[in-house]
Amino acid sequence: MATGDVALGQQASSASANDDSKRIVNDFSIQVATVNGSGSQSANSVLLKSIFGMGIPVSGKNLFPSNIAGLPTWYTIRASKYGYVARKKEIDVLIGMNPETAKDDILSLPAGAVAIYEDAANLAQYRNDVICYPVPFDKLTAAACPEARLRKLVRNMIYVGVVAQLLSFDMNAVEAALRRQFAKKQKAADLNWAAVQAGYNYAAESLTKHDPYVLERMHATEGKIIIDGNAAAALGAMFAGVTVVTWYPITPSSSVVEQLIDYLKKYRVEPDGKATFAVVQAEDELAAVGMVLGAGWSGARSMTATSGPGISLMAEFAGLGYFAELPGVIFDIQRVGPSTGLPTRTAQADLLSIAYLSHGDTKHVILIPGSVKECYEFGVAAFDLAERLQTPVFVLSDLDLGMNNWMSEPFDYPEKPIDRGKVLTAEDLKRLGEFARYKDVDGDAIPYRTLPGTDHPKAAYFTRGSGHNEKALYTERPDDYLHLMERLNRKFETARALVPHPIVVQTGKSKIGIIAFGTSDFAVSESRDQLKKEYGVETDYLRIRAFPFTSEVHEFVAAHDRVYIVEQNRDAQMLSLLKLDLPAEDAVRLRSIRHFNGLPIDARSVTDEFVLQEGII
Repeated sequence: MATGDVALGQQASSASANDDSKRIVNDFSIQVATVNGSGSQSANSVLLKSIFGMGIPVSGKNLFPSNIAGLPTWYTIRASKYGYVARKKEIDVLIGMNPETAKDDILSLPAGAVAIYEDAANLAQYRNDVICYPVPFDKLTAAACPEARLRKLVRNMIYVGVVAQLLSFDMNAVEAALRRQFAKKQKAADLNWAAVQAGYNYAAESLTKHDPYVLERMHATEGKIIIDGNAAAALGAMFAGVTVVTWYPITPSSSVVEQLIDYLKKYRVEPDGKATFAVVQAEDELAAVGMVLGAGWSGARSMTATSGPGISLMAEFAGLGYFAELPGVIFDIQRVGPSTGLPTRTAQADLLSIAYLSHGDTKHVILIPGSVKECYEFGVAAFDLAERLQTPVFVLSDLDLGMNNWMSEPFDYPEKPIDRGKVLTAEDLKRLGEFARYKDVDGDAIPYRTLPGTDHPKAAYFTRGSGHNEKALYTERPDDYLHLMERLNRKFETARALVPHPIVVQTGKSKIGIIAFGTSDFAVSESRDQLKKEYGVETDYLRIRAFPFTSEVHEFVAAHDRVYIVEQNRDAQMLSLLKLDLPAEDAVRLRSIRHFNGLPIDARSVTDEFVLQEGII
């Protein structure tokens, strides 16, 4: 198609694109529509990291199907000079590489958006208010890659070059990102770089820019890193001193252990080749968590990683860990349920099930990271808490945080020594003269324990999931059970002072508060800015980072007339948990904003629902 053959409405856009006052700089989203298994991951990574390399805040989200190959997949990149990293609801630039979804993809664009696509698709016929850039991808790929068998691998790099030229990417940043992507494959790097250049040259010679979107160098990413939450959590577990890792693969948690294995092999093998860790792939999640608790009982720092269906299978062992007071760490990377649900979509819907996982009166400690840095930090802290509190500790992430790439400040090297909690040695027992495994000695409801192999006759005790008294002896006496359950409840109260405190933003100008947790934070932070800028509405904000809730949560709710709880599930699970924890007079202050379609929550959805409920005109 000749340069002059453009979609209707494009001519009017042309003038505005050349007007500096109309240019949209470093503030737009790009969506790449491809087929799962087509090898687009490398190309998309190069785009993301090129923007990052230009010093521009950026985030990337992969929306992929749960089958191996053949179904549609979308990858969204957001550049934001303001530092916003939540999903943007509107798509500004579409790269339509999937003929099966091309029509629907272009029809979903807002007016004034951009569409880049294979010229044979003729997508301009469907929209007269979208700026169209048809590109002969097949022809360019054939010219750039003489070997037909390799063309599928480099075709996606053509669109990298086209986009780079149209949006003014720094080609030095593009080449640097590409060569890092193929650092160990020189020939592949050269071949892909040639494809990028082919796309770039075609766009420069054959396409006339009619859109307002452009990138310009910034310095907002200096000193920052890009990492996904699962890798960050794995790094935290390694620094925490984990020695036993058990797992059963399940999306989206598998890469926690896969990445951890890589770290352990690199950093936790002695010079003589002896590993200082054990990784076991169990037959199912039930076996995996059983091994975790057995290893924790024996003194090892142990963990597993799973998702919602695995959590369901772990219920009985979770109760054993709570009742027998066994340490262990469980990473839950949440996805959409119930049942198999949507295995490759994100949610925050395991909160209630984990809080009370198991039958009977059970309450578990939960850490809720809201960034990749907190995935790392809580990955460390969870092991200390598990041993100090002598209980299973859950780290509640989600697919969006776990599997997508995020910018972050570099992680701090842990400075605190490992906290093993109340562990008695043979010398301690010799000095004390006695030991009751489940006795509250210090008034914090946390008893003392010994580890197997402690060389003292009084170190031994029975560990059982049935009724037991302070000395770990079997009992069905009502008073013994009553005292045990009351102590476990007091221990949960002790945990309130030990878990991470919330992040609180008080403006001093509002009686309206917003509470969120995990990845909802990104959308809420942006939404608060929208509310202030567009409606003049100030809001205070609290981000919960753990359960049990700390005193700041109670104080925040009590200080506001209305408090909106923003979460990514249908049944307002955090709202329910707060209502159970708050006094009745404060619980009535709570309102709900929910998002549960499987896509990461966006700021505009939060803003629109807030405005609707507040009755703002």
